[in-house]
Amino acid sequence: MPELPDLEVIREYLAPRLVGKPVVSARVQRPLVVRNLLGGDLAGHLEGHHFVDVQRRGKFLLLPLEQGAHLVVNPMLAGRIRYGEPLGRDRVRDAIVLRFADGQELRYHDAKDMGKVYLAADLSQVPTMADLGPEATDPGLSLDAFRLRLRRHPGEIKGILTNQSFVAGIGNAYADEICWQAEIYPFRRRPSLDQEEVAGLYHAMREVLANAIDTLRSRVGDAIDVEIRDFLAVHGKTGEACPRCGTTISKVTRARRTTNFCRQCQPGLMVSRRPSSSQG
Repeated sequence: MPELPDLEVIREYLAPRLVGKPVVSARVQRPLVVRNLLGGDLAGHLEGHHFVDVQRRGKFLLLPLEQGAHLVVNPMLAGRIRYGEPLGRDRVRDAIVLRFADGQELRYHDAKDMGKVYLAADLSQVPTMADLGPEATDPGLSLDAFRLRLRRHPGEIKGILTNQSFVAGIGNAYADEICWQAEIYPFRRRPSLDQEEVAGLYHAMREVLANAIDTLRSRVGDAIDVEIRDFLAVHGKTGEACPRCGTTISKVTRARRTTNFCRQCQPGLMVSRRPSSSQG
């Protein structure tokens, strides 16, 4: 799932390549994925027009057009964006293909058809965008502001971090990394954290995301459709050694979401929602 660091690096890559270049053709391959909220023919709204910027909001990529509309990409679990020389043929799960005047193309591909691409005049029409909290990397999100927002959420720490109305941009992978960096058990409930732990969580969030962006900037190159996660400390590293203490990294799956953590660095007890059973 592309998260804030992935999409920020994609944004930086695309901005100098897309801005000001006219779209000469727009093909919708999978109408289930591509939603035209302007009505009419999507190609007619794009062809002959150009993007004036490439932006990111949480886990959305925003491509504003000069006439005021936005092409909005929400990759969800498996969406990928490819830019470059045209492919010889379309892939089965290519949802939309834009060709530019310089001969390059932009493709959105989604192996699970879970993500969406919207063409909208009003961003509030795009599902969940109006509910987004501040960016997790927003310089204006101070520790005090973070504390105040956190108090509104009594649930488990990982669930709060991935709640886009709390802060925008963090998904499953980077929530694992932030909890590990802060040495906090991901299933602890917020009221159990003391002031020092809340500060540690805030600083871990900032550090993990900033370091990930720096790492991806140096490694992604032109392959913006390839997800790079091998540098992460615990996420996706089930059975490997914790980089801090050497303990084997654990995995817990709940509600089809996998959580990785170190039981030594992040001690805690998972209490099931069912009173009759518990898991540690």
